Amino acid sequence: MKLMLFLQQSNIEKKMQEAPDSAYEIGVVIGSYLPFVVLAGIAYAIYHYNKKRRGSE
Repeated sequence: MKLMLFLQQSNIEKKMQEAPDSAYEIGVVIGSYLPFVVLAGIAYAIYHYNKKRRGSE
């Protein structure tokens, strides 16, 4: 996991250096963190669904 974060960070830094303007930098940051946020949301939704289903039995 740390290796993946390390590799991803170097890629983000490279893109930031090559960015034409600040709006592009914001898009790179959002695009790099969005998959993790979506996966965390899906994991929480599954957890919440199973918790409610288990409590109704």
